[in-house]
Amino acid sequence: MALPDEYSRALTASAQTLEDWERRAGAWSARAGDDYRALAARAADQESRDALVRRAALGAAPLALVSGAWLQWLSSPGNGDSELTMRTLSLYAQDLGAGHPGADRGSAYRALLHHLRLAERAAPVTRLTQDPQVSDLAFALPGPLLAMSRRPDEHRAELVGADLCLRAVGLLPPLALVRELLPAAADWTALDPGAARRADTPTGLALARAAAVALPSEGPDAPGLIAGFRWALDLLERWSGGLYEEVSAALDPARDMAELLRLRAREAALYHQEFQVEGRPLGDWFTEARTAPHGLLRALAASRLVRPGSPERSPLLRSLISENGPMFRIFSPADEAVIRRWIRSLPAAAGVAEATVADRDGQDMGTATDRATDPATAMDTATATDTDTDTVTVTVTDPDPVQPLPTPTSSVRAPAAQRDRPPGSLREAYHLLLSRGDTPALRRYATGYVHGWLARSRADWDTAGHLPPQHWDPRGLRPWLQEQHDRHGREFEQGAGAPVPSKEALVDSTVQLAPLTLIDGSWLQGFTDYGHASSDVGHLLFSTYWDELGNGELGLNHPLIYREVLREMGVELPPTASREFAQWPGFREESFELPVYWLCIGRLPRTFLPEVLGLNVAMELSGVGGGYRRARIGLEKYGFSTRFVDIHNTIDNVATGHSAWAADAVDAYMATVPSVLGPGCEPEVWERVRTGYRSLNPPGGRRARRAARHATRAYENKRPYGNRRPYGNKGEVH
Repeated sequence: MALPDEYSRALTASAQTLEDWERRAGAWSARAGDDYRALAARAADQESRDALVRRAALGAAPLALVSGAWLQWLSSPGNGDSELTMRTLSLYAQDLGAGHPGADRGSAYRALLHHLRLAERAAPVTRLTQDPQVSDLAFALPGPLLAMSRRPDEHRAELVGADLCLRAVGLLPPLALVRELLPAAADWTALDPGAARRADTPTGLALARAAAVALPSEGPDAPGLIAGFRWALDLLERWSGGLYEEVSAALDPARDMAELLRLRAREAALYHQEFQVEGRPLGDWFTEARTAPHGLLRALAASRLVRPGSPERSPLLRSLISENGPMFRIFSPADEAVIRRWIRSLPAAAGVAEATVADRDGQDMGTATDRATDPATAMDTATATDTDTDTVTVTVTDPDPVQPLPTPTSSVRAPAAQRDRPPGSLREAYHLLLSRGDTPALRRYATGYVHGWLARSRADWDTAGHLPPQHWDPRGLRPWLQEQHDRHGREFEQGAGAPVPSKEALVDSTVQLAPLTLIDGSWLQGFTDYGHASSDVGHLLFSTYWDELGNGELGLNHPLIYREVLREMGVELPPTASREFAQWPGFREESFELPVYWLCIGRLPRTFLPEVLGLNVAMELSGVGGGYRRARIGLEKYGFSTRFVDIHNTIDNVATGHSAWAADAVDAYMATVPSVLGPGCEPEVWERVRTGYRSLNPPGGRRARRAARHATRAYENKRPYGNRRPYGNKGEVH
């Protein structure tokens, strides 16, 4: 990938290897952690310690709450059989605590914020961007990382390098202070991305190293990899340095008070025009305090509102903000603690010097946040992911003019076929949809295709057999699942004497299923998103997706196992993600219809969540107890490996396998419908689940296909729903 000239020169000037950069990152982290811990020793009282913890925890929140999220799209249906995908998915699954809801590293950090009573703006994590207590600098690394994660094909090496840097750093240095003061307040292993989540598993750092080694066509010291590492380390050092100033400032009660005044100045300016301080309306003081609160701080310290050293005697606390005062509930308990601490710190004969926020030379410095938000020096993070263009750029402007290190920037142009036009055929759609890349036209195509497929699935409803129950039973779907498994067993026994297909027919059916089977799990690809992957419903779907790809073991990877069977049959197919695969003449056109549906709906996990849940049940249940056993007989007769069907018949089982997880995901979702969508919505949502179930094998008659064409055209004409309620949410985030 192309890198800016100045960045390439910076890399060429360094002879350091990736291992050297790892050592540097680890050494820096240890030193910075020691510096933060030293601040804890300087805290004279509990209020000071609380102030340090608050600043450190909030400053680390933007990065820690999304720990590992930048890996979310490194897997795709087209690369599910690659070693790099296995390595990065292993790492990501550990970050998520795969198999358990709310076990991701971000949730562990949210638990710490809850413990500290700082979590008001932490859920959803996007609300954190509106918290004025968190400086812009805290978003300088996680913002671009998340943007880059949405363009993994352009930024794969840089993402792996940046991730390796974060694992080498380990527990973020500011959190060393929090851990020092509150050793039992958090799951510190979960908050250290370089550590293992359990004693019997590899460390995050070891897994990240394995991912770096697995980068295709690039060695572990390749420029893109080291570029991402260096960029991440540079921003970490700058962010940590800025946050250290903010945290250390918390040792000075005047700094905390100045910051409180700055944060409240905008609203306060409207209500204090009549009260005079030093001959000026207090409202004017507040207007000034929006950018320079130190003047108001000095004036307040010298005013009759404050009794230096005696917060309990100060009218500001004793009367103004008391329950009978004009400012009742204006300040939170935490704000009141800041005010008390500041007043207590003022000497009895407080003068101007004691109340002014000054540096060691006596020059007024304002607050750390003032400096961070100064337009002349602030870290400006800009992320561009405009799908109307052929390039993606992520740029960070560094506040330090000394030896700036640019963000890894991709200017790789998309292939002509990926420019903003819809696919011209099923085969082209299949090829384009195999990657995570997106354009408005491709998204419209995918959404229209799903609408059409679901309309086809709703056709001739009265002829559909063996659908889920007509009404969802709050007791769950497991009893029905067991009934279907029993039915599969009976049908298998009844057909035991049926003739086995010819060898030619068996090979042909195996080949025609390749476009489908080699993208196993692709209908669940949307549930790798960080927000979905550990949710109450999504963790079951991510676990299924992860299992389909072998849980990080190439020997258990379903696409690779299927390719082994094809080779035994004398068929060697091109790589799945290649254009040659989609254009391979041995495939019939209809062999792409269902795979394209899987690829389309997998990109829209929120818009079509009920349908995905139903499809997932149908897919996982389809061969268990019957179909896989029949396929085994044919494969065994002609001397082909039965491993693919054997492994599916076990891992898809209805007691503890994928079928059971699929049913549990449906039940978990349906149980939330009344509270999320409103009482009375259950029948409509359940009908969508049943439609999704039928969509695995929709009717193929003329009327059904006409319904599909009509629904697709209606969507393309911006009338996708008619009089029906729209599916899901607008603005799908894939």
